[in-house]
Amino acid sequence: MKQDKRTTLSNILVMLGLLIMAVMAVTPLLVNHNINMEVMRWIYTAGALIVLVGRLINIYRGPSLRIKHLHVILIFSALLFCASASMMFIFQGTNNWIAFLLAGLVVQMYASWMIEREEKKGAN
Repeated sequence: MKQDKRTTLSNILVMLGLLIMAVMAVTPLLVNHNINMEVMRWIYTAGALIVLVGRLINIYRGPSLRIKHLHVILIFSALLFCASASMMFIFQGTNNWIAFLLAGLVVQMYASWMIEREEKKGAN
């Protein structure tokens, strides 16, 4: 698979997975508690796994070692999302999974901003 197609597929998978996770994370807050939490957990887990697959597909092959390390950090953020999903099943009835979700989001935002900054710096 060519790198452009791989990057496009990766971006689509990551966006889809993050959207699924966001909807499932906000659903219990906005909807009455009569929803089936078991179904919500499984859909959230599917979203986390989609993000992980999307991150694993897009492997950076450029010359910058710093950007390569930042892409590894993005994979780590996807693993934090998967840990968040596992917390939903291990500690049912608690909100411990939110800590892993927020940690993954912070790590992802940092790595994404730094990748963009490094790419701009390399272009100059």
